[in-house]
Amino acid sequence: MPSYLVTGASRGLGYAIVKVLASDPANTVLALARNKQAAEDRLASDKISNVHVFAADVTDETALKAAARQARSILGGKGLDVLINNAAYVSEKTALTSLHEYENDLQTVFEDTQRSVEVNVYGPLKVIFAFLDLIRQGQLKKVVAISSGMGDINMINEIKLSNAAPYAISKGALNVLMAKLNASYADSGILFMSLCPGRVDTLEGDIPELTQADLTRLQGILAKFQENADGKYVASAPEDGARNVLAAIDRQSLAGGFGGSFLSHNGTTKWTAP
Repeated sequence: MPSYLVTGASRGLGYAIVKVLASDPANTVLALARNKQAAEDRLASDKISNVHVFAADVTDETALKAAARQARSILGGKGLDVLINNAAYVSEKTALTSLHEYENDLQTVFEDTQRSVEVNVYGPLKVIFAFLDLIRQGQLKKVVAISSGMGDINMINEIKLSNAAPYAISKGALNVLMAKLNASYADSGILFMSLCPGRVDTLEGDIPELTQADLTRLQGILAKFQENADGKYVASAPEDGARNVLAAIDRQSLAGGFGGSFLSHNGTTKWTAP
C-alpha cells in the first residue's frame, strides 16, 4: 500500500494527481494545500473521501513541520513512499515579457525572481527537509520535483525563448537543487529527480483578459513551442497529465540510473513533445 504526499494539491495538476491517486483505494494519499477548506470542499464535491489534507504554505517551515507530525500519525510508522513537490509560483507580471523590456525597471525583475525562487526552490527544499525522516522510513523512497522545460538552457537557446525569465531561473535552480540532493542522499537509497509534465491545461476560473500587445507576445511564444514540437504542441487534460506524471515516477528508480535526472514525462528531454 504505497503512500504519497502531493503539494499544491488544491488545483491544477496537483489536484489532478491527488484525484488519480485517490481512485486506487490501496494508496494512502496525503495532500498539502494553503487553503485546506477549499481543497476539502473540492474533494467532497468530487465524492473523494480517502485523502488526508494538511494546511501549509510551502514557504512556512512551522506549518510544514506540523503537517509532517500529522502525516507521521496517519502513516503509523510505515513512512512516506513518494513526495511530489508540485506547488509553484508563476508570475503573471513577467510571464509574457522579456528581460530587455526591463532595462529601466530592474526592481520588477529582482522582486519577481526573488518570489519565484522563494516558492519554487526554497519551498521544495523546506518540504523535503520537513518530511525527510518519513521518506527514509518509506519503501519506495522517491522525491520528485515538478519542473519545467522553461528551465532548460538548451531549449532556451534553440528557440530563443526569452519570456518568463524569473520563473525559468527558478526552475533551472530547482533542477540543480534536486541533483545536489541526489548527490547527497543517493547512498541512503533515496531517489531525487525533476520531472516536466509537458503541456497540461491547468487554467481554472476566469480566463485573464490580454492586451493586444500581450496577445501578440503569447502567439509568438506558442509558435516557438510548436516549432520545437514539430507542430504537436498540444495540451493534455489535467488527469491525463497526472497519469503521465505518475507513470514516469513509477518507472524511474535510483537503481535505473535516474538519480538527479531532469526528464519530461515521456522519458526524453523533448519538453514540448506529447
